[in-house]
Amino acid sequence: MSGLSDLLTYPLTSMFQSLFRTDENIMFFWLIALVALLIIEIITLGLTTIWFAAGAFISFVAAWLGAPLGVQLAVFFIVSFVLLIFTRPVVQKRLNNSRARTNVNSMIGKEGRVIEDIDNFNETGRIIVDGMEWTARAADEQSITSGQKVVIREIQGVKAMVVPVSDISD
Repeated sequence: MSGLSDLLTYPLTSMFQSLFRTDENIMFFWLIALVALLIIEIITLGLTTIWFAAGAFISFVAAWLGAPLGVQLAVFFIVSFVLLIFTRPVVQKRLNNSRARTNVNSMIGKEGRVIEDIDNFNETGRIIVDGMEWTARAADEQSITSGQKVVIREIQGVKAMVVPVSDISD
């Protein structure tokens, strides 16, 4: 009976021991992983694999210091996910902050002047913003008379949804 249990436990024992032994060749694995993850990050610029590259670097250092494979793997996952969860939102926020809105999105928040009365019921109204003429509708279903200053709240198709400047306080 003990022969049968030895037969079943030996593969598990050797697998468990191999997780906690150090091997110089594993350092090269971490270096290859680091380079591959950096190349993927350079190609995609998605700020996703850079955190795993940092984890691979720290695991490389752990392997160089002689840490067992199990510790290296734990370090890799812990460092990668901690960096991903806690630093990615901060970096994304800083990178997206410097982007300028373009095309239609750049019109939102700009002031214009009504050149044709805005009446949603009759589907009339035009404004001029930055020298361009836009079809306009009132964002809050009120009529706006010609000559009033308005601010663009949103763009729906080719129509600017506007509110009078006096209504901006809400």
